[in-house]
Amino acid sequence: MGWFEALVLGVLQGLTEFLPISSSAHISIVGQFFGGDDPGAAFTAISQLGTETAVIIYFRREIASIIKHWSLSLLGKVPRNHPEARMGWLVIIGSLPIVILGVLFQDAIDHALRNLWITVAMLAGFGLIIGGVDRLARNARPLEGLTWGHGIIFGLAQSLALVPGVSRSGATITAGLALGYTREAAARYSFLLAIPAVVGSGFFKLFDISSDRTPPAWGPIALATVVAFCIGFAVIHWLLRYISTHNFAPFVIYRLVLAAVVTALLLTGVLEAAPPA
Repeated sequence: MGWFEALVLGVLQGLTEFLPISSSAHISIVGQFFGGDDPGAAFTAISQLGTETAVIIYFRREIASIIKHWSLSLLGKVPRNHPEARMGWLVIIGSLPIVILGVLFQDAIDHALRNLWITVAMLAGFGLIIGGVDRLARNARPLEGLTWGHGIIFGLAQSLALVPGVSRSGATITAGLALGYTREAAARYSFLLAIPAVVGSGFFKLFDISSDRTPPAWGPIALATVVAFCIGFAVIHWLLRYISTHNFAPFVIYRLVLAAVVTALLLTGVLEAAPPA
């Protein structure tokens, strides 16, 4: 991976990670224009460490409060049903589905599911689901009303993001809207829920490629991760303000247009459905 490619993919990761348009799909598609190869699930997972660091810094006070009260609840110093302590447990329980499925289907995630025909289907199909749910959503429940059952549903929805084209934020926010939560509440929980899974996956892939016989391009990978952090931080701030007064229609239209463009590029041979990893 060259420096310019890393810069472009880092910008792309930062712009698309938190929007409901699938960062992994964009990395897979654009990566082919740099030598014809898919950057791979490992690069996506590692560069997500940058965007997830942006989440941790942006929500640092909220995260610190959750960790504090969750820890104190284990010691019996605060009630276990304390809202912040409950949130800690909800994030842990909600993270289990994607961790379990990620381990069980690691090979498919790294290879078979990165076929661009699958990506096109997910971009279009899940885009229509996002639009339909958003249109019918009540937007009433605050995050404080999150139940154990809903926390698990959020977690199951997040696991759909293992398929490029779905979108982690898109899946979890859509699940929240379907359950009656406000867009902002669903988005905030989506950000918190992603932290254990994304950070864990990123470090796992980091360790995995470190053991390769061929040394990875550490410099460009670091550049992509730092760029993703800087842009991702700005996108979080913008998205939370945007969804408080707007719906997801522009993102749905974008997903459908992108799916149509990628389909045309696949049919004309400009892109390969399953390029070398």
